[in-house]
Amino acid sequence: MAERIEQRLEDRVPELEQLERVGLFTRKEIRAVLRKASALEYKIQRRALRKEDFINYIQYEVNLLELIKKRRARIGYSFKKDEIEHSILHRVHSLFNRATGKWKDDVQLWLSHVAFCKQWNAKHQLSKVFSTMLAIHSNKPALWIMAAKWEMETRLSSESARHLFLRALRFHPECPKLYQEYFRMELMNAEKQRKEKKEFEQAKMDLGEFNYSDEILNGEMARIVYREASQKIKGVEFQLAVLSIAKLFDFTQDLQKEILESLQTKYADDPLTWDHMARRELELGSLQPTEHTTKQKKVSEVAQREERCCAVFDEAVRAVPTGDMWKCYITFCLERYNRKTNSEELKQKRLERTLSVFSKAHESSLLPEALYKQWLELLLDSSLSEKAVEVAEAATRHFSLSVETWQLRLGVLIQLKREDVTQCFEEAIKHVKSKGTLPLWTLWVEWSEGTNSKEDTEALYQRSLHATTPGESVTMKEMYLDWTYRNGGYKKVKRLFTSLCENRPFSLDFFRKMIQIEKEQESCKMLHLREYYERALREFGSTNTDLWLDYIKEELSHPQGKPENCGSIHWRAMKMLQGDLVENFVSKYTLLQTGHL
Repeated sequence: MAERIEQRLEDRVPELEQLERVGLFTRKEIRAVLRKASALEYKIQRRALRKEDFINYIQYEVNLLELIKKRRARIGYSFKKDEIEHSILHRVHSLFNRATGKWKDDVQLWLSHVAFCKQWNAKHQLSKVFSTMLAIHSNKPALWIMAAKWEMETRLSSESARHLFLRALRFHPECPKLYQEYFRMELMNAEKQRKEKKEFEQAKMDLGEFNYSDEILNGEMARIVYREASQKIKGVEFQLAVLSIAKLFDFTQDLQKEILESLQTKYADDPLTWDHMARRELELGSLQPTEHTTKQKKVSEVAQREERCCAVFDEAVRAVPTGDMWKCYITFCLERYNRKTNSEELKQKRLERTLSVFSKAHESSLLPEALYKQWLELLLDSSLSEKAVEVAEAATRHFSLSVETWQLRLGVLIQLKREDVTQCFEEAIKHVKSKGTLPLWTLWVEWSEGTNSKEDTEALYQRSLHATTPGESVTMKEMYLDWTYRNGGYKKVKRLFTSLCENRPFSLDFFRKMIQIEKEQESCKMLHLREYYERALREFGSTNTDLWLDYIKEELSHPQGKPENCGSIHWRAMKMLQGDLVENFVSKYTLLQTGHL
């Protein structure tokens, strides 16, 4: 092994001599490079190889290349690159090849090699890397796309890119992304050839030796890709993705027309098809020239385009009366309403249209639950409070088992300070099952704290402890404890704490809150703190190291504390903690003893 390392270090000598001779590095720096290289070589020649050692070696060589590049720029010296950089680049490629050969499954390692090749313009090497990587990771479409894009955009080879896409599709015959990128590539190739032909014609050059096929120039190759893909990939999403790509090129009108016809024929019942056809009315209007038009005329044109969109949507909800179709319609209306405009008339028209669509969807019982929130927000923002109350009530009739919908209704009533809030809470609790009602109870007690008497709020807290599930009651106990301390003082909260401790389960924050309350008292008693810590440790002593450490700190820092108790607390912690927590506790306890915690 030593002989091999010595040989590799000797191979470096010519480049290092050149670095010193041309004044890029000093003799001292050359020695430092040799020492570092020697240490790195020994690490990658061991029997038990580690990926990190190869990464560190590669990173060192890359940093060296960057340093040489900066020093060349500083002194203005650009010769001897073959003897210096070429040697280092060759070594980095060799390191990458060894690493990827050893850890073939590490995609990130392959991508690092790809990035390095691109950075240093190693096209020939990158071609080899892609070839090897795709042979191993042929199951990853993204890598095929990356390689094909490089062939098309960097090497300007549409044939190689096409060949890669065809190979990829043999492995992934139903991958939408592959077909989309293949489609895009063929259109890019057609556009490139169209530009070349145009430039030759403008220069009045003879096109005899150049073969520009009319089929390729008109995007026929892309059309073939689209038709092949349409047979294998079903779904309107793919059709829309391909259409959006085709729109980027100005010679694809016939192709776009074919895709649109396919959409309307095969996916006439899909809401996304109707959504696209409706929104297309906006685009068609915006394509018309708008120069020399007044602001009023522009507003009128926008309003007309929106009316045409809504006419398509109205037809859509009659043809496809589903919740998803109404969602598309409402989403469009909300998008237009939220667009900024200086025209109050247009804004008012958009508001009226949006509210009307919400009402129609609700009347047809097809308004999705999630959209009721946006409807209520719109009504409240528009100061239509009575209508908001009415809608909120209707929503809870439709979705009587939904906690979120009841929260919406209660939020509206609370915001408007209505008198029937308590009645609504009672109705909500009656309809919704006990499991999952925690958000309703927390909202109820928070509202009660600011509205009702202390007696009513306390009765509500007591009721919530019995009405919620054991797991949810934990949160109510914490809130109850905090509210009692704020409104009843220390003695009352201490009695409540003792009472609540009779019924499990508890949370750690429940005990920590009581410990914090005790520490806020002027006459903070260590006896009480010990009681709270002991209760907490009975519940969480086997799983929480910080609790033990806080107990020890308290004994050490409190005026009434007994430092001699720390030994027994430590012993108990070692017995009670589970698994790796013991080691964690010992480390933190050592830091505590040395004053670093």
